[in-house]
Amino acid sequence: IGFLSPLAGVCGCCGALRPRYKRLVDNIFPEDPEDGLVKANMEKLTFYALSAPEKLDRIGAYLSERLSRDVARHRYGYVCIAMEALDQLLMACHCQSINLFVESFLTMVRKLLEADKPNLQILGTNSFVKFANIEEDTPSYHRSYDFFVSRFSEMCHSSFEDPDIRTKIRMAGIRGLQGVVRKTVNDELQANIWDPQHMDKIVPSLLFNLQQDEAAERWKESPIELTERCFRELLGRAVYGNIKNAVKPVLMHLDNHSLWESKTFAVRCFKIIMYSIQSQHSHLVIQQLLGHLDANSKNSARVRAGIVEVLSEAAVIEASGSIGPTVLEVFNTLLKQLRLSVDYELSGYNDLSNLGTKVIKEHEERQLQESVIKTIGSFASTLPTYQRSEVMLFIMGKIPVPGMYPALGSANTGRMIQVMLLKSLFQVTVGFQSTNMLTALPTSFLDPLLSFTLMEDAEVRLLVLEILISLIDRHENRLKFSSISIISDISVLKLKVDKCSRQDNLFMKKNSQRLCRHIFLVCKEENSSQRHFESLFTLLALISMELANEEVVVDLIRLALALQDLANDEALPLFNRCAIHALSASYLNLICQLTTVPTFCQHVHEVIQARQKEVPFLLPEDVFIEKPRLLPESLEKMEGDVLFLQTKIAETLGGSGYNTERLATPYIPQLTVFNQYCWQ
Repeated sequence: IGFLSPLAGVCGCCGALRPRYKRLVDNIFPEDPEDGLVKANMEKLTFYALSAPEKLDRIGAYLSERLSRDVARHRYGYVCIAMEALDQLLMACHCQSINLFVESFLTMVRKLLEADKPNLQILGTNSFVKFANIEEDTPSYHRSYDFFVSRFSEMCHSSFEDPDIRTKIRMAGIRGLQGVVRKTVNDELQANIWDPQHMDKIVPSLLFNLQQDEAAERWKESPIELTERCFRELLGRAVYGNIKNAVKPVLMHLDNHSLWESKTFAVRCFKIIMYSIQSQHSHLVIQQLLGHLDANSKNSARVRAGIVEVLSEAAVIEASGSIGPTVLEVFNTLLKQLRLSVDYELSGYNDLSNLGTKVIKEHEERQLQESVIKTIGSFASTLPTYQRSEVMLFIMGKIPVPGMYPALGSANTGRMIQVMLLKSLFQVTVGFQSTNMLTALPTSFLDPLLSFTLMEDAEVRLLVLEILISLIDRHENRLKFSSISIISDISVLKLKVDKCSRQDNLFMKKNSQRLCRHIFLVCKEENSSQRHFESLFTLLALISMELANEEVVVDLIRLALALQDLANDEALPLFNRCAIHALSASYLNLICQLTTVPTFCQHVHEVIQARQKEVPFLLPEDVFIEKPRLLPESLEKMEGDVLFLQTKIAETLGGSGYNTERLATPYIPQLTVFNQYCWQ
């Protein structure tokens, strides 16, 4: 005993000579790691660190040394205790010396993340996330997070065999990336997290997990929900100069994994983007998508259609009315894609300079064209009236107009481009509201538009009529006249009618004769169908309610009577003659009720009753059906009670103050030089 006592004294002396911070660190570890951190001793260590902050870096270094040794010896219980101690010290200490301690902390986290044990990787991630949520009082000049971006991104792509563990690792990777973003995004001293070298790792890792469809019932928060929350947070922190770097990896990911064609995931991604970024930056995303569409001009129609579909959805979200500083650039890009698609469809190739390239599938190009047209409408719907008018003029300027501009390429190409651009123009006019028709339909727009009503192409004429209807209908009455019929009491339609404004009077004074002339000439076209006559009826009805003063009403009645005379032209097909009679009768039945002149209404109703008895095939109910049954084999010139009489109508309206002299004058359309050119 006497011999051992000095040795014991020596050992005790050596223990006393150990630095106090080491003794305090050693004391937090129990003999059995399952007992966990010794809380009383941890409180002593924390108090010491707060009292002597200059010792923090040494405490961190010693804890790091112990942790490295325990990892190497697979003493994972002590590893957990060391990380818990580090976490508590981090939460408690915010002094200037914290930076050196953080370096030791990050070294230990890195050690855990590099381990091949999933539990250690998750442990390291959890500690990093806690650290990321701490606001440090002093800046760090030399700290780097490059390793953590790379490692967490790798974890997001984990292919661990066990599905539960694989999901845990991936979710840890997502939370780790979220921590890196939170820690660095507002720290100007850190390497810019928005740099491509980082975004090209972070964004694809998030998108990869956003695609996963593994069952998530076992998780408090599914991997997809966590990923979306992280992605939204990242985008929400992006400022003007960072949007491009955040969005470009999304475009590349969708390219590399052929995800444009299915559309669903691409649309979902950009909905997240558009709803997450600051609204004033939305136009930057739109511009990137347009640029990407241009870059894929020679890709398959399905890829281009996918990008266009995303653009359409993005436009609906970006409904503030500000596409950005270059509104026309958006439409120019879309119209260019429309023109390219027409060229590809007609040529059969997507590179006209190299006919050995990919063969085009016509139905896919047609689907793309419809998608582009829909997208043009989506963008137009976000614009204020004045900008939409500019877009209408812009599109009109690109349509090859008969007699004004040479056709583009072959006749077939020119015709298809006309149809596609007119469809686009129609989409722009949908929902268009203007209180002043002079500004909505200026001569520079109306003249070329009306010139298309004189073309032989029936589809082109129908599109022009639809565009005119859309522009004139300011009270949503068009659907009430979608089909032609004899309505005995128009009050059931509950029409919305306002008094014609001064601007509308000026517009009609300038353009009423032009509109009447073109309506008359459209009726003369032999290849007009039921839809043409229905559209003509709708147009006449809307003009009467939206733009008609007494003078215009007189001209429209004269036009209807002139159409009745035109129906006697034996050169026209039988259906057209009956249809023109039916159109004239339907319109006079409507206008007589709008004028509310009893004697005028009586005359119109008498003629309609006579037709119902003698020539029902001159009324819309017998003409405008799927298979007209009662049309005669030939049609003699109509006379007597079945005709509306100009003298009788002039007499009835004259008593109510209408211009009888003008009413008694037969309507004869005056062809201008331009009209004659087109008519020939």
